[in-house]
Amino acid sequence: MFVPFSPPDISDLEVKEVIEALRSGWITTGPRTKKLESLIAEWVGTPKCVCLNSQTACAELALRLLGIGEGDEVITSAYTYTASASVVCHVGATLKLVDVQPDSLEMDYDALERAITDKTKAIIPVDLGGVPCDYDRIFKIVESKRNLFKPSNDIQKAIGRIAVCADTAHAFGAKYHGKMIGSIADFSSFSFHAVKNFTTAEGGALTWNHINGISDEDIYHKIQLFSLHGQSKDALAKTKIGAWEYDIVGTWYKCNMTDVAAAIGLKQFERYPDMLKRRKEIIERYDEAFKPLGVKTLPHYDGDYESSGHLYITEVPGIAYEQRGEIINKMAEREIACNVHYKPLPLHTAYKEMGFDIKDYPNAYKHFAREITLPLHTCLTDEQVEYVIKGYVEVLREYL
Repeated sequence: MFVPFSPPDISDLEVKEVIEALRSGWITTGPRTKKLESLIAEWVGTPKCVCLNSQTACAELALRLLGIGEGDEVITSAYTYTASASVVCHVGATLKLVDVQPDSLEMDYDALERAITDKTKAIIPVDLGGVPCDYDRIFKIVESKRNLFKPSNDIQKAIGRIAVCADTAHAFGAKYHGKMIGSIADFSSFSFHAVKNFTTAEGGALTWNHINGISDEDIYHKIQLFSLHGQSKDALAKTKIGAWEYDIVGTWYKCNMTDVAAAIGLKQFERYPDMLKRRKEIIERYDEAFKPLGVKTLPHYDGDYESSGHLYITEVPGIAYEQRGEIINKMAEREIACNVHYKPLPLHTAYKEMGFDIKDYPNAYKHFAREITLPLHTCLTDEQVEYVIKGYVEVLREYL
């Protein structure tokens, strides 16, 4: 029985909506994108939302909106995907990485606090696997460092402290203390990539909390400018009779979401509550099977938060790096696709060349060396779930 790792869950509803978009005469950013933005903002509880072509674009434009650049520092986790960190490099700021905790994949918050200087302008916490990080602790830290903060633009001045720009790529639909992720951090960037819970094939969304003294419409408009070459009117606005005239107010970027992509998202949105429910069912079944073996799993549901259930991350106690590879290969022999989340950034060539050394991040390496991610998606049948459980238990018996 073949079990793929993370195929997109696309129904006839999405297919029909995409066909309608293609036949509508308008396929780039337009009414469907705007509708999806409104639905997301209402759902997560923020004043506005901007949909773009990726989480990476969303995260980068949040930093650019904050005026972060050369001479500034931004801190994120060493245990994450490159997009959490590469955006810092894109804007010319200095990247600082902190290790994760000995018994958790969250940032070491004591190390985070020590890493803050008078040059720190933003922190990028990561909701890994859909599990919200400790936002209470993060906000306590940035509040305690107000005396160090030196704002360099109006939005920074209005916030009055280091900005929390969360990488919520995995966490669409998660909750923290009953509030939706997307309405906790100052800025939150979601991913709608093909392997995510909620997909638009490629895409992402940026949400933000209201900043006193700053117009949400102005923020929305500035992000539109950043994402459309600095052009003062989008293509839809220019179609109005006599409205051809436009201005280029900055030499910026092209990273908007199309209506074809948004069409997928609109129907995904209708189905998403049931998709989240199914993910929870699978996670609970996996936990029931694997926790008695001593396998450490990512805690998706807790009294303080509810995960989006994006990744089923496991750690096998006592194994070495080479044995982890053996386990993945033995699962592959059973036609069960597994993965690793994530190879710590200091192990990658680009970050080594920046001077990062994995020896400085021992906890990240320890977790990585024994981490295996199992298939978790809403295309899984009950039969496939039981097959994954049976296969993993059989393989792990050789190592536990």
